[in-house]
Amino acid sequence: MAEPKKRSAPHQGETTKANGGNPPLEPLTGHLSRETLESLSTLQFIDLIATRLPPRHLSVQDLFYLRDRIADLEETHAQAQEALIQLDAIVEKLRAPAFRVGTFLMPVDPDLAHVCLAGSDYVCRIDPGIPTGALQVGQRVLCNEAFAIVQSLGYEKNGPIVRVDELLSEGRLRIGQETGLAPLILVRSALLAKEKIKPGMEVRLDGNQRVALEVVGNGKRIDRSLETVTELPWESIGGQDQAVQAIRDTIELPFVHRALYQRFDHSIPKGFLLYGPPGCGKTMLGKATAYNLRQQVRRHTRIDREEFFLHIQGPEILNMWVGESERQVRDLFAQCREQAAEGALAFLFIDEAESILSTRRAGRYQSVLSTLVPMFCTEMDGLEPLQNVVVILASNRADLIDPAILRPGRIDRKIKVHRPDRDGVRRIFEIYLRDQLPLAESSAALAQAATDALFARTDENQFLEVLYRSGRREVLHRGDLVSGAIVAAIVERAKSLAIRRSIQTSAETDITREDLIQAFEMEYAENDLFPTGDITEDWLKLTDLDPDNVIRLGPIRNPARNHPGRRII
Repeated sequence: MAEPKKRSAPHQGETTKANGGNPPLEPLTGHLSRETLESLSTLQFIDLIATRLPPRHLSVQDLFYLRDRIADLEETHAQAQEALIQLDAIVEKLRAPAFRVGTFLMPVDPDLAHVCLAGSDYVCRIDPGIPTGALQVGQRVLCNEAFAIVQSLGYEKNGPIVRVDELLSEGRLRIGQETGLAPLILVRSALLAKEKIKPGMEVRLDGNQRVALEVVGNGKRIDRSLETVTELPWESIGGQDQAVQAIRDTIELPFVHRALYQRFDHSIPKGFLLYGPPGCGKTMLGKATAYNLRQQVRRHTRIDREEFFLHIQGPEILNMWVGESERQVRDLFAQCREQAAEGALAFLFIDEAESILSTRRAGRYQSVLSTLVPMFCTEMDGLEPLQNVVVILASNRADLIDPAILRPGRIDRKIKVHRPDRDGVRRIFEIYLRDQLPLAESSAALAQAATDALFARTDENQFLEVLYRSGRREVLHRGDLVSGAIVAAIVERAKSLAIRRSIQTSAETDITREDLIQAFEMEYAENDLFPTGDITEDWLKLTDLDPDNVIRLGPIRNPARNHPGRRII
């Protein structure tokens, strides 16, 4: 069998002919090292080949077409590779452990910090990328899986609110158990470093309950204090000379002559009770006490001490939530102590005191009074002394107040506020009928005329019938039930009558005695200030009679007031 004929290498002429008549090209490996060729991309390799070919070589067009195809493939490959990289990054983030949020408590070293995470304390590394001083006490910080601080999240916007019970050293705060939390000692955040915090204020804590972040106010501490006490000199109060003198002896003398009281080792009264019928000036006497005490102290000591008058209506303290009424009582005394410590003359005036301090009674069910009265007694003579604070109670029924409140050492003085007599009523009329008003006669003449009409012992003025246990009957007239509030209302009605007459006549008119008498009749006819029924208990609240000696007390139905000539009792 004949062997195949070996193919011989092309001659130089054939190669030159294939190259379009150009001399043959040497391979790239003869000019460049293999490492250099490996470093080139496919497109760069094709471009290098294209530069070696003659301009009119037959393969140049095919090489350009091949280059465009490869370029499209490489672009598609690059996009796919970028998408895979992004997908890997997303998957890696989803598989990464959660970061933890903690509270920055204090720096330890330049690169270490004390952090509270979920109630546990850690000393964590600080990312060098966080600027020095960017972390402040109370801020939230982000910690990675290695418990290293990587970011500051600023201050928390929410958190539990607690009440400050006591201020401790180094700016620390103590809170109690009123909010359901255990007693805690807190530190202040950087925001509260220079804030003036007082006991009773409410602050917001961080989520870990370690740092006080913000003062949110006084919470349910209601500001019932009068910004300015009305200017009420004793001379402007009529018909209560005995009560005024008793108050001055009880309150003003110990403040003005404190050294003399210390010499005799005489205890200073903590407070007094004003009791008597409604409308006779108990509240006005309380306000006048604050104003006149300030004047007396300034006159004798040359020191002007501002008065702090806390006016409370008894029912305002009552609350349906357990412990809330007691908290308000503590808060009232705390406010007075704070003001007294700052040099003010502090007064705590509780009106309608029998509503919250009435006598405790044994029973199956516990009443709020069983805890409210002991709390009041504790504040009066507790561990923290009640100094430079005057407690004033006012009540229409002093017999309903618990004896533990009225014992010596707490409410030391009981001052009866009587209904004004004839001279007192005339004085009150003169006070309200000021000379600045348009009066048809002098203030004294109008006051005397109105007083005579009010105290006239006529059938029209008969008002109440009293039946005593002894069998004696007594008829009380309108003058027997007069009060300062009634006198003020009569004068206001008289002003209204004079104004109406001026409008009807289109002329300036003055207040006459007829206006006062007509206003007096209208005031008692409408009966707004007195009970509408015949219940003896309701009428006893308006009189100075001893309830134990009265069997029945009721109004007199007298048609003669509307039909002259007829009189029925």
